[in-house]
Amino acid sequence: MDKMPRAALDPLVVGRVIGDVLDMFIPAAELTVDYGGKSIDNGFEIKPSAAAQPPRLLIRGPATDYYTLVMVDPDAPSPTKPTLREWLHWLVIDIPGGSDASEGKELMPYMGPQPPIGTHRYVFAAFRQHTVTETVVKRPVERERFNTRQFAKENKLGLPAAALYFKSGKETSG
Repeated sequence: MDKMPRAALDPLVVGRVIGDVLDMFIPAAELTVDYGGKSIDNGFEIKPSAAAQPPRLLIRGPATDYYTLVMVDPDAPSPTKPTLREWLHWLVIDIPGGSDASEGKELMPYMGPQPPIGTHRYVFAAFRQHTVTETVVKRPVERERFNTRQFAKENKLGLPAAALYFKSGKETSG
């Protein structure tokens, strides 16, 4: 039983998602993310054009639970100088467990990857809400310098229930 949560976290540790964006947590739900019908796993590389539209994102958790979803880029504007860390790409609240993110309430519209330099990580984190609806009291106004940990703390969300990340680099024409 102890091995399953650890196995789910290993790619997040190797990819420095745990540390740069999130604290260590015990998975209590599962995220599935599909871009254009293709399911992604931790660390997959996706072209920005393939992720221009919001993914089909399912949070597999108890149907009685509601979740808040955060998507951030911790490498903005560049992986070597992430002075805008974290860039908020998407924020959805009140997602019923077992449902797609489209069933929730979007507080920050989806913005696909647009890495100007290098390969960036894009992190999805799902937090279990402690109240059924409108759990977010402190809403972000800007996308730049968002802080997932601070957001979770200010809104009493605790540690994530699930997380997943992918990588994307600038596309070259040709």
